[in-house]
Amino acid sequence: MDRKEFLSQIGLGSAGMFLFSCLGGCSKTAGGNVAQAPSNVNLTVDITSSAYSALQTNGGYVYVNGIIIAKTTTGNYLAVSQACTHQGATVVFESNSSMFYCPSHGSMFNANGSVANGPASAPLKQYTVTANGNVLTITG
Repeated sequence: MDRKEFLSQIGLGSAGMFLFSCLGGCSKTAGGNVAQAPSNVNLTVDITSSAYSALQTNGGYVYVNGIIIAKTTTGNYLAVSQACTHQGATVVFESNSSMFYCPSHGSMFNANGSVANGPASAPLKQYTVTANGNVLTITG
């Protein structure tokens, strides 16, 4: 094998590997790396604790063990998985619309976790929130 043929072979191999990695990065789940939603959840959160004080204010939200817990502008509590189902980025709560938003790629999720706007195609897992005074119980 001469030098020209050797360099040609190396170039084709490198191009193939580059193309494969690019196409893999374009998949909806980035190679299956999207975080799984927590299951068998049974959390209690005392909103008077400084760690959860954002939940005392309408529109506030906190992250607890892979879950985003939010208080709507009308005073209701919501809880869904915090990892976007598109590529696993952490979603935030948009209080003005009571929706969850992924700042990485723009996916929007309704209050119940259903997809309102992609690129995400799967919903966020929704959890049940029960309020008893200053204590919230999140299950699901």
